[in-house]
Amino acid sequence: MSTIAAHREAWASLSLRMLPHDALIALLRAFGSPAAVLAASRAQLSTVVPDPIVTMLLAPPAAEMLARTLAWLAEPGHDIVALDDTDYPRALLELGYPPPVLFFVGRRELLNQPALAIVGSRNATAQGLDNARNFAHALADAGLTIISGLALGVDAAAHEGALLGAGSTLAVVGTGLDRVYPARHRDLAHRIADQGGLLSEFLPGTPPREKNFPRRNRLISGLAKGVLVVEAAQKSGSLITARYAGEQGREVFAIPGSIHSPLAKGCHQLIREGAKLVETAQDILEELGMAPGATGNLQSTASAPISESALLAALADDPVDIDTLVARTGIQAHAVTAELTELELAGIVASLPGGRWQRRR
Repeated sequence: MSTIAAHREAWASLSLRMLPHDALIALLRAFGSPAAVLAASRAQLSTVVPDPIVTMLLAPPAAEMLARTLAWLAEPGHDIVALDDTDYPRALLELGYPPPVLFFVGRRELLNQPALAIVGSRNATAQGLDNARNFAHALADAGLTIISGLALGVDAAAHEGALLGAGSTLAVVGTGLDRVYPARHRDLAHRIADQGGLLSEFLPGTPPREKNFPRRNRLISGLAKGVLVVEAAQKSGSLITARYAGEQGREVFAIPGSIHSPLAKGCHQLIREGAKLVETAQDILEELGMAPGATGNLQSTASAPISESALLAALADDPVDIDTLVARTGIQAHAVTAELTELELAGIVASLPGGRWQRRR
């Protein structure tokens, strides 16, 4: 077995243990790799994590689930993007508890390209579908990767529009990647896999469960610089995605509609709450600093490197929270969080209760 294949198999096996994030980080920091974690003895593991976690880790994963996952990975083009990979999406490192493993099919380089999410109603109007398709096309031509959830309505139109543009599209799904949901999007999913990418944090074989879709929505917004809501009722998954975006420090955009349309009420609610009203793709590009003559750097909030020494100096000796580090460094909160996650994996800093951080001795 090649080194790459062995690494993927170790990550797949470790992910089946469903370990708490903090425990997983501690184990990776202590042993260096998923293979080393799996090879450790009970005595070795007990020095790092509590006994219940050790028991979870030493229990063999469900044979059927492991076999299904490894069979999926054996197919050409099927891959894992793991937390210790250099091309793991930096935008997701800014989140609390980023998924340790993403199952992926497609162009991995898109995972760290500037991106915008487009979401909206599954029962969109003809005008809403046209808006989603046209905005996605124009924004992809401007260099953005368009992210959506492969759902009916606005999601599908956004993917289709992006595939026409110079950029591409990523579909984040709420099932395992061995199935397409909804089934009628099978052809669209194949086109996205060929020209863009499909990703999921769920194991192959995972069916479309209602509880999975908020987790999917968190990744849709987390991967993007902002979220555009095209049409949405007042109670919809699109508003959940928009709220995640706000919590994650992303921009929220909304297209207004008729005061008589129930599918405009969600967008109007977002605008009242502070979302940016947009009428053209140019409005979004200007806000993101991508329009001709606009100031700003497309990469500045997602992938600009942070000086490790500056951040460590800001940590000083006492535990501090993110707001304090932002004040001391002048760096945006999500970028500080991303760097702290990497330093935590390297064993240089430790996360503490209450959202505080401290240098390790």
